[in-house]
Amino acid sequence: MEYALDGWPVDEPTLRLDYHDFAYAGKFVMSQTGKAVVRDPRKATAGKWDDEVLAAVAFNEDRTDADTLWLRYITVRGDRRGEGLGPRLAAFLAERALARGYERLRIAVNNPFAYEALYKARFGYTGRETGLAELVLERPGERSRSAYQAGLDVYRERDLTGSEEEFLASRADAGPPSMLDAPA
Repeated sequence: MEYALDGWPVDEPTLRLDYHDFAYAGKFVMSQTGKAVVRDPRKATAGKWDDEVLAAVAFNEDRTDADTLWLRYITVRGDRRGEGLGPRLAAFLAERALARGYERLRIAVNNPFAYEALYKARFGYTGRETGLAELVLERPGERSRSAYQAGLDVYRERDLTGSEEEFLASRADAGPPSMLDAPA
């Protein structure tokens, strides 16, 4: 597997992800966001889709703060979820963005599984929500046990699926998950 930055927003890279395999697949055809991916070069074909892509992230600069980069969409191919590709890809992009001069990265997440994954990528809950009821996480950010639990508590007040309820119950009184190292 290889982690790669396909381009910054000014480069307008695009991806052709199969919508059967990836959530938000259509968002990666847009050209006004940067893209980074996890690829398995052995899977490349000359077909209609970018078959070698296992995970992807789209991102853009904040419109009002040139020091902030927003991660817009992170998607992992359905048959590869749960392997840590999403948080490792977020950490990979974060390292490159910080080296490029961005002071902070932000992402808004809409479920406790994504929240946990971004904590593994060294993000922390800001205490803020978007107008779409997404929790805003930031890197660098507050990674204390109380901040982590505060975000989980927001989800606990919502209508949840059974798997979300089980997930949140398993994290009652827990501290933030261990951080994953960014791939080189």
